[in-house]
Amino acid sequence: MFDKIMEAQQKAGESKKRLDAITVTGNAEGGKIVVTANANKVVKSITIDPDFLADADREELEELLVVAFNKAMEQADNVSQAEMAAMTKEMFGGMPGLGNLFGK
Repeated sequence: MFDKIMEAQQKAGESKKRLDAITVTGNAEGGKIVVTANANKVVKSITIDPDFLADADREELEELLVVAFNKAMEQADNVSQAEMAAMTKEMFGGMPGLGNLFGK
């Protein structure tokens, strides 16, 4: 059992590194605002088209930033959930009685 706990910790660390390396983006207004993050939900950059910025009012800009941010976080969630499901299946799929639990 201790071996399984150590293996789980190791796999969690590996998973975090993989998620750090995966880039997700969220955009709004046809790509005029782009939020780039990693799959661990760390925002790396926000890009705003200069022409759009010159014409946008503050309220519009704030709303669209929220939209782009939320889209990026949703993508990060999806990638993270897929990674965790794969890790869980790999770890427990071979254990007797648990195979069907993970869709095997």
